[in-house]
Amino acid sequence: MALKASQLKVGDTYTECLVEDLKRTQLVMYAGTSGDYNPLHTDEIFTTKVAGYPSVFAHGMLTMGMTGRMLTNYVGDGRLTKYGVRFTSQVWPGDTLHSTATVESVEDGIVNLKVETRNQNDAVVLSGYAAARVDS
Repeated sequence: MALKASQLKVGDTYTECLVEDLKRTQLVMYAGTSGDYNPLHTDEIFTTKVAGYPSVFAHGMLTMGMTGRMLTNYVGDGRLTKYGVRFTSQVWPGDTLHSTATVESVEDGIVNLKVETRNQNDAVVLSGYAAARVDS
């Protein structure tokens, strides 16, 4: 059932768990799917010894993609008209991520959303916006 403009009010929220206990295997699988084999995401020795990070970390686009799935679960497939994000913190193996879309406005059949994804420590790892077509 499609989301209806008449059902939405400014301040309404939709929250979804994106992933519980992100696994390194998921990072490697995403690297293969996306073609992004940057060793910061898959090679523990390179990441810790050469780059100086505490561990490998998730691709930003993996976090964006999981957050995008939350949005389409909320507004429906094929309804997003805009989606943009800023990566604000790294996502590490073991993280659990929850994402929230907050209604900022509903005008002329378009819902404008503020988007945030947070980890298990309540740190914002992604912030952004989205717009979607909604039925009357």
